[in-house]
Amino acid sequence: MSDEPIRVDFASAGGEVVAAYRWDPPGEPRAIAQITHGVGEHARRYSPLAELLNQHGFVVYAHDHRGHGATAKSEDELGVLGETGWGELLADIGRMGQRAREAHPTLPLTLIAHSLGSFATQQYLLEHSADVDAVVLSGTASIDLLEPAMDLDAAMDLSMFNAAFQPARTEFDWLSRDDDQVDRYIADPYCGFGLDIPGGKAMFVGARALADPARMAKMRGDLPVYIVVGDMDPVNGQLALVNVLVDRYRTAGLRDVTLHVYPDARHEVFNETNRDEVFRDVATWLDKTLAI
Repeated sequence: MSDEPIRVDFASAGGEVVAAYRWDPPGEPRAIAQITHGVGEHARRYSPLAELLNQHGFVVYAHDHRGHGATAKSEDELGVLGETGWGELLADIGRMGQRAREAHPTLPLTLIAHSLGSFATQQYLLEHSADVDAVVLSGTASIDLLEPAMDLDAAMDLSMFNAAFQPARTEFDWLSRDDDQVDRYIADPYCGFGLDIPGGKAMFVGARALADPARMAKMRGDLPVYIVVGDMDPVNGQLALVNVLVDRYRTAGLRDVTLHVYPDARHEVFNETNRDEVFRDVATWLDKTLAI
């Protein structure tokens, strides 16, 4: 297992080069895990999860979204998707997966997607559920139900999620109970920003399709989905918005949908005080589901 991920950048639409990474297991890989990160962060924050998955025989791939991490060419580009960027962000999930499958054509592929990455993955799966073998969603919800309360003509402000954690130590207490993890996030120059107005608007407009039973029913029924959230995550509205997501998948005919709720955990369950438990639970589910 390598201490540092290997760069495996790939070409995207519009001349964009997407920064991407691979973490190798100590022996021959048994499966692929593709991690898709959230808004205002970057792929290398998931190194601890990648290394745990390496121990379970997964070769792990992840990329920095457009306007994020090393894919952004300057500080001014952070959070900027532009008019067509959201659609290409979804397509980049497929491009990363294609790169992984080309390198390991016989191995099953699992998507592990957090927050914005999970919202993008929900939309991506409407057309591409046949391209993956299992899905893990964290920090997720049915965000189309948030749209009536949002001003889509205003830039996204992540600090709005901190309202439930007053008096607050920082503007990002909503992320985790672990103060050290929150402080690392705040100190990271590639963290803490939202999306530009076109990107945020396109994300919410795209999410409307997830409320369409006909669109949802086109997904293959044997796709296993594992959803991990904290019950103190403000993004899921005291679980109301994640329960709707579970119901939609089951109504659409998906036969293996599991919701795992961690009491008192906040938005970033992979950076929570009980993250080792979360890591083990995800790895155990994957081992069982993929039968590897």
